[in-house]
Amino acid sequence: MTAPNIVDVQAIKGLTSVANFLTTSANTIVENAASSNNVIKMNDIVISNIDGTANADVTVLFNRGNNASYLCKNITVPANASFILVSKEWAMYLEEGDSISAYASANGDLAISASYEIISEQSISANNTTITNV
Repeated sequence: MTAPNIVDVQAIKGLTSVANFLTTSANTIVENAASSNNVIKMNDIVISNIDGTANADVTVLFNRGNNASYLCKNITVPANASFILVSKEWAMYLEEGDSISAYASANGDLAISASYEIISEQSISANNTTITNV
């Protein structure tokens, strides 16, 4: 795995991944392919409760190899409210092979969006970084 020198980069591409309905099974939100030669800087992760009456819980995982760490676990998002998990004030980077996944306590009650930057010492193409929109 080679992480680029983020001081001297050739390309930075800003993207947003959106999952309109989280399910009770983990969905990959953003993934940096194992051989991408890129690093991904997470700018924000926002979870919105789109159910008009019921609260719902969200769990978001940071995955590195076979290890998963909780970014948040069973955080209640009130009906018609949003929860900002990551913002620009808190830098978070995905190295090669890392990913972010999320699931909800109830199918279809929560939506999640993540904006991020792919940082590379080479031209960025869809072939060297997996961008997952679920």
